Amino acid sequence: MSVLGIDEITYGADDLPACRRFFEDWGLQLASEEPDRLGFETLNGCRVIVARSTLPGLPPAIESGPTLREVVWGVENEVDLARYAARIRNSDGFVQAGGRIGCTDPNGLAVRFQLTQKRTVEVEGAEYNTWNRKNRINQASPAYERAQPIEVGHVVFFVKDVQACERFYVDNFGFAASDRYPGRGSFLRCAPEGGHHDLFLLQRPDGQPGLNHVAFTVRDIHEVFGGGMHISRCGWQTQLGPGRHPISSAYFWYFRNPAGGLIEYYADEDQLTADWQPREFEPGPTVFAEWAIDGGIDGNTRRQKSAQAPDGKFLTDRK
Repeated sequence: MSVLGIDEITYGADDLPACRRFFEDWGLQLASEEPDRLGFETLNGCRVIVARSTLPGLPPAIESGPTLREVVWGVENEVDLARYAARIRNSDGFVQAGGRIGCTDPNGLAVRFQLTQKRTVEVEGAEYNTWNRKNRINQASPAYERAQPIEVGHVVFFVKDVQACERFYVDNFGFAASDRYPGRGSFLRCAPEGGHHDLFLLQRPDGQPGLNHVAFTVRDIHEVFGGGMHISRCGWQTQLGPGRHPISSAYFWYFRNPAGGLIEYYADEDQLTADWQPREFEPGPTVFAEWAIDGGIDGNTRRQKSAQAPDGKFLTDRK
């Protein structure tokens, strides 16, 4: 069976003009605009909807304030879609209409499944030279002035019961566990073969549900840097980054998102197969980030925030 990844997400937010500026700065294409609803697309057609939080018909929020209201997962074929529908038919909030099936997960979130609408795109990332593999010959690595996200790569939620949520996605839709914080967190990928995680479930001590972040895949580490510095130049605030996650190996940069939660550029995550055995980690700062810059990099000085810009054209120049 085949869940292929995230096809669409919907935020419920209040300041739609700010959200429009933010997501266009983020690198998404504005695909539709209505008074109470904005639609954006990534390079491969993954859709990001921002709706006014009071819009009728919007799924209930799992927390107060701007947040993610719905996640739509793409499925490979009708046979699998029908199989998933049969499995969740008796679940809370079951729906089957408009080519989608879905229900409410144990965390209260509206989840939907449809035949994938994403496009196949050809995207060239950077070649890397290591000591034993010289893949980049007579060619400089790219430097990006901004990012163009390829797709929504994963979503991360605070959940009431991490074990119940993991069972829901594994038993009903074939998700596979990649790694865990025992009793606290679960990294899930939507198929045995794929990127390290499409969904991360994290249980807080108070058990309160909510959105942690939405992550957008970009080409390579250079686009993480270029995209992040562009967002910084646009005046949006870094939460943490750039940095690198030891668990998934991905490079990251997190920003605050006016539509709710945090938002991440990331690249170069681990690719796993069915042979992978989930590991267990004790949560901690060095487990979350091998290294990270607190406050980000200023897009104009190209230095850490609050650091002094260079004086001259060369490192040896002085005023």
